[in-house]
Amino acid sequence: MSGVCGDHLIWHKKNDNLLHSLSLSLSCTVAVLVSFAMAATTILPLLLLLLLTSTPSLLLPVAADDFCDNVKAVAAILSKNASASPVHFASATYGQAPDAVSALALCGGDILDGSACAGCITNWFANQALNLTQCARVGSNYRDCIIAYGGAADNILAAPSNATGGSGDNTPPFEAWSARNVSVSGAAGAAPLVVGLTRDLLAATAEKAAVVAPSRYATGVMDMESVAAYPRVYSQARCTPDLPADECSACLRRLLGMVNSTMSMRMGGQMGVTRCYFRYDAFQFYSGTPLLSLPATVPAAALNNKRRSMLWVIPVVVVPLAAAAFLLFICYHRRRKGSRYARRKKHGENSEFSLFGFAELLEATSNFSEENKLGEGGFGTVYKGQLSEGLEIAVKRLASHSGQGFIEFQNELQLVAKLQHLNLVRLLGCCSQEEEKILVYEYLPNKSLDYFIFDEDKRSLLDWSKLVAIIEGIAHGLLYLHKHSRLLVIHRDLKPSNILLDSEMNPKISDFGLAKIFSSNDTEGNITRRVIGTYGYMAPEYASKGIFSIKSDVFSFGVIILEILSGKQNSGQQQCGEFINLLGHAWQLWEDGKWFDLVDSSFVPHSHSAKMMRWINIALLCVQENPADRPTMGDVVSMLSSETMILDDPKQPAYINVRVGNEDESTAPQSDSTNDMTMSVTTPR
Repeated sequence: MSGVCGDHLIWHKKNDNLLHSLSLSLSCTVAVLVSFAMAATTILPLLLLLLLTSTPSLLLPVAADDFCDNVKAVAAILSKNASASPVHFASATYGQAPDAVSALALCGGDILDGSACAGCITNWFANQALNLTQCARVGSNYRDCIIAYGGAADNILAAPSNATGGSGDNTPPFEAWSARNVSVSGAAGAAPLVVGLTRDLLAATAEKAAVVAPSRYATGVMDMESVAAYPRVYSQARCTPDLPADECSACLRRLLGMVNSTMSMRMGGQMGVTRCYFRYDAFQFYSGTPLLSLPATVPAAALNNKRRSMLWVIPVVVVPLAAAAFLLFICYHRRRKGSRYARRKKHGENSEFSLFGFAELLEATSNFSEENKLGEGGFGTVYKGQLSEGLEIAVKRLASHSGQGFIEFQNELQLVAKLQHLNLVRLLGCCSQEEEKILVYEYLPNKSLDYFIFDEDKRSLLDWSKLVAIIEGIAHGLLYLHKHSRLLVIHRDLKPSNILLDSEMNPKISDFGLAKIFSSNDTEGNITRRVIGTYGYMAPEYASKGIFSIKSDVFSFGVIILEILSGKQNSGQQQCGEFINLLGHAWQLWEDGKWFDLVDSSFVPHSHSAKMMRWINIALLCVQENPADRPTMGDVVSMLSSETMILDDPKQPAYINVRVGNEDESTAPQSDSTNDMTMSVTTPR
């Protein structure tokens, strides 16, 4: 070990007690950790805690603020107290407002060793919460140890919410599901029987966990061989030990109630919120003997009611009476009785809206199989489907636990009756059956714009004429939303992954789940407390103050033009000259008269250089810091369609004050968007 860092390491031993005195330079810190791990694994948690409290520069290249210091302090407190606790649980609040941090940690019920518990907590904070250029404002983990921390407003230590089982408003649960469905060869109807019995096992395990004091932890097993050719199913449920039995039981029941009929068909899965968690699988994933061992028996009701054994507990969805009446009105009165979409299409009535049955969509998507999955995000999953008459569709199944997902469902239904445009994705219908909230769209075979512009091999498929059509098509779609539709619509989440491409590469704006609808006369800025969107495309006034207007979409459109021309993401990981975002790089090249260096050479020939320069000018006008300096989409369409219209000189755009340092490498914040779905953005301090 002395050869690793030389004189930087001093080892003392006194009075038979091991005493560490470390003097580490930053350059050898990692090597020392590896050496200690090989020589004495039992002291690794202590070393990591020492690093957290004494070498913040290793984990935080940017100077740590008070909040980050408090996170480090809470990490040390939780690791120490949880490892010493008989139930391996601890909670703590540290620091003064407004930078106080509240947190809790709970090691797995089968972790019996205190040092292993301390190591789990310490490792997570070191690798996830603090190993960033900035401290994350909120963090959580649901693996071997449950960890959650946040500021005072996040209310981490509050009792479970009546709506979700977690703290906070609309807190989505952690969830992970096996890629394989329950499959039983031989007897017909055996798979639904296994699903129903698994649900019974989980319910019993949850109730057992609620009454086991003080750990609030239970495991179970059910032998399925007596009823089907299926392996044993193992279960686990736990709550934080500070919950009373009734609150633990209620939390787990609510969590089980979020499982819909498709999730329940998986061979294994797990879900968790801050205060409770469950898992099941067809193998033993925990140590020790299960606390419960239940026989697999066929319920008498299952013989006469197949559907009952297929569904799990249906979650209670609190729906405002007016919203429910509106949904029923839309879905009922716009459906043509006894008709199918194929017959309407044959007669040219493509604008009709259909009410689909859940069984019909289940068949169309092969039971929402993984093979049919097109994309996934915070509010749900999109699947490719094919109706019995051959029509291909895209099916967005909204997550049953997501309150924001239901708002998205309402938004899309309100817009479908009023928006019809060539450059907007067409909504064909919906399904609202018990906990299921499903939207059915036209299927667009060429995926989304980001699939092409950010892939070196696929950029060549976008020739000059296609680029022109895409940029102008997006502009016309936005102009329709802002001016020509019956209501003024602000999209709020415009980005390449929400621009879908049809068979002829025509762009269609999609995903109106975050859209805001106003009267046509309301063009002033509006304010929201809940800033939702995708980092890199949000206008600065929206990201910092929650102020949005039609100029917010104009900003996003400007970013998209720059991304199309450069083939680089504004919020990607690649370095852009001296900047870590595309906007600063584009502005520097424009100021230096080197704008052509911004354009990816594989996209367009030099013969179109005048057009490209004009587009960059327009894009920079769209991303101005002050919304008043940005053009409207009407102005933008005029600029794009005219080669003689004189353009204003752009001022310095937003978000260009972050440069790459000479020594410390920085990375841009990452988008939380997956394919064509949207998630909320948690902004770090």
